[in-house]
Amino acid sequence: MIARLKSSRTSEYQPEVAWFAAIGGVWVFVLIMLGAFTTSIGAGMAFLDWPLSNGSLNPEGWLSDIMMFAEHSHRLSAGLMAFITIAIWLLVWAREDRAWVRNLALFAVVLVFTQALIGGLRVLFDHLHIESIETSVGRLFAMVHAGLAQIYVCTLLAIAMVLSRRWINWQGPAVSGNIVRWGRWCVGLLLLQLAVAAVMRHSYAGLAIPTFPLSTPEGDLLPPLWNFKVSIHFAHRAMALVLTVALGGFIYAIWRDSRVGGGLKSTAGVIGGLLVVQIALGASAIWMTRDPYITTAHVLVGACLLAATFGAAVWSNRKPISHAA
Repeated sequence: MIARLKSSRTSEYQPEVAWFAAIGGVWVFVLIMLGAFTTSIGAGMAFLDWPLSNGSLNPEGWLSDIMMFAEHSHRLSAGLMAFITIAIWLLVWAREDRAWVRNLALFAVVLVFTQALIGGLRVLFDHLHIESIETSVGRLFAMVHAGLAQIYVCTLLAIAMVLSRRWINWQGPAVSGNIVRWGRWCVGLLLLQLAVAAVMRHSYAGLAIPTFPLSTPEGDLLPPLWNFKVSIHFAHRAMALVLTVALGGFIYAIWRDSRVGGGLKSTAGVIGGLLVVQIALGASAIWMTRDPYITTAHVLVGACLLAATFGAAVWSNRKPISHAA
């Protein structure tokens, strides 16, 4: 049986495997949205147990209570995401000839179970407080959980990309090294920014600086008083400025290179549009005192911005060798 499965492996385009991977790449954003909404309304501890919710897979009243609905929906969607990821791995293992793609799918499975464990630890250890940094062990796990989610998004996107027809059959010219470097820097900066954002959100520092774009109602550039919450919030704003410049450079490098195809140039346009929307949502989150829907949209668009940038960066590294990479 194993020999038969191995003999059926190929690096050719397989639409059923590619489309299933694409479904996983879409569903992960539903999971991100539900997780962001749960955090935005403070429902992360709506249930004090895990992996069950109030000892049940169908806790009483969860459909009528918004806090319970948010948290339990997030748990159910995470469970479905785990099944989708395992199915992708099994399909890739059985059908895909490229060993590195099979390893990437296995890494996605490891990530999804690590995420589930960390999510559970967030609940189970929330009662343990660390007075020196004014937080709980559970919230520290929540910060890690939020950060790993972004790596998981990139992993699923990479799997979907390398299984696509355009990736496998692509024969275009290589892009300039300048684009490759810009892409790598932008992905690194976005991951750093999203890690800072996770610390800020789970430290309840989203309104530590309650005015925007300046830091005080009097128009000061810098906050008059500094503590951890103010510092992490200000770091998030400073990183947003750095990212705006870096992403602008990446977009410009793509558009000015004549060897770049229409697909990559369109993706650069999407990156620019998402950047504008993300800045507007970040400002609105402060002006509207962290409205949970605005804040959720800010987190979701941030994940989309990372995905688009990561996709462009990965594609710019694609070598035009069909059926071999």
